[in-house]
Amino acid sequence: MNKKNSIIKKEAEKISKVIIIFVFFLMFTLTAQKSLAASVLNENEILLKIKDFSKTVPYSEYSNWILFSPSLSLNKTYRSEIENINYCAEKNLICQVFLSRRDYLHTKKSTAMSFNANNAKIYLEKISSEINTEPIDAKFKMENNKVLIFIPDQEGLKIDLEKSLEILAENFQKTNGFENKQEIILPYLNLKPKISSADVNDLGINTLIGEGKSNFKGSTTSRIHNIKTAMTRYDGLLLAPGEEFSFVQILGPVDGEHGYFPELVIKQDKTEPEFGGGICQVSTTVFRAAIYAGLEITARRNHAYPVSYYNPQGMDATIYVPKPDLKFKNNTPGHILFQPKIEGTELTFSLYGTNDGRKTEVDGPHVLEKKADGSMKTIFTQKVINENGEELINETFSSFYDSPDKFPHPSTEKITEKPKDWSKNQWADYKKANGI
Repeated sequence: MNKKNSIIKKEAEKISKVIIIFVFFLMFTLTAQKSLAASVLNENEILLKIKDFSKTVPYSEYSNWILFSPSLSLNKTYRSEIENINYCAEKNLICQVFLSRRDYLHTKKSTAMSFNANNAKIYLEKISSEINTEPIDAKFKMENNKVLIFIPDQEGLKIDLEKSLEILAENFQKTNGFENKQEIILPYLNLKPKISSADVNDLGINTLIGEGKSNFKGSTTSRIHNIKTAMTRYDGLLLAPGEEFSFVQILGPVDGEHGYFPELVIKQDKTEPEFGGGICQVSTTVFRAAIYAGLEITARRNHAYPVSYYNPQGMDATIYVPKPDLKFKNNTPGHILFQPKIEGTELTFSLYGTNDGRKTEVDGPHVLEKKADGSMKTIFTQKVINENGEELINETFSSFYDSPDKFPHPSTEKITEKPKDWSKNQWADYKKANGI
């Protein structure tokens, strides 16, 4: 009995050794195979073309789009490279019943490849920022009572991810894993602009419907620069009938990268330098134009304390990204065209649109209370009557201004020392703009 157990033990040890050797050999073979493939293919590349855009993709990148699935099978015409001749690719019972010892000598390794659409999609999404472009709306201006085009429309482009993946999969199947220097043309979508140059005669713009003015006399060079930079965001802007205008949304980011200089702004409980100081000159002027055009104001806030640039007090509109915002709706039957201009130190926003017979009456602003510390209360009303004499809007705008003394700020609007949180380039730009 002991002799029998000893024989069984020895056989088990042999089997264990064989299994360990086989597993090790299989892993070594697959690793070697992959290394060999990598050494051969590592310098390969394919070329993706999307309209005028070209992207060379090396094997190290597109190999992630390929799934390698190794497998073992019996092939009597093939002499096995596997040392474990007792290996069976089928179920044990089938091996024992149907396969001879000689069959074990014909075990063949093979590797199947398949297309990994998910990894390919991740790559296409990554390069889409280099390819995709937003459409550009046509911009117009009013000249001699006629609407003219000063910026033509331009179509945008977006890679068609779904169809591109289908094409990549098709090319993968045709070439069994892509060929070196293979060119693959991928599809794209044309993005139409909301406003095209052809719309110039269909917008209903035929008259001046409202105008706002403000004076920035005494502003620093950097503040004037910020006013002009922000003003261009609204030059030629079109507001469709029923559409709500958002000053902050159209303004976009306010920082050095977008052309703004640091300047004084009212922030929380103090006045301090920050990129874009002076933009409220633009929002205030737009607000006044909307009021006189008889538009419906949906969001507006006055400044924390009275600012001389916004005289008469009571008709200002402060903004800050992301809020507060200045918003109003186009309640006219046609598009509204925004057209700003600067003459001397006066900023004007003219709104052109459709003459629907409305009349706008503005009463004020009136100062209700003014204290020695500079705090005050003001009020004005906007009344809009349509061509049939019906009241469309009757809105009261109250403003409450605190004392300027509660918002500490530098004694001079020109900063003479570099703030700690400014970079050297930001400080150099500021000094250059202000002649320091």
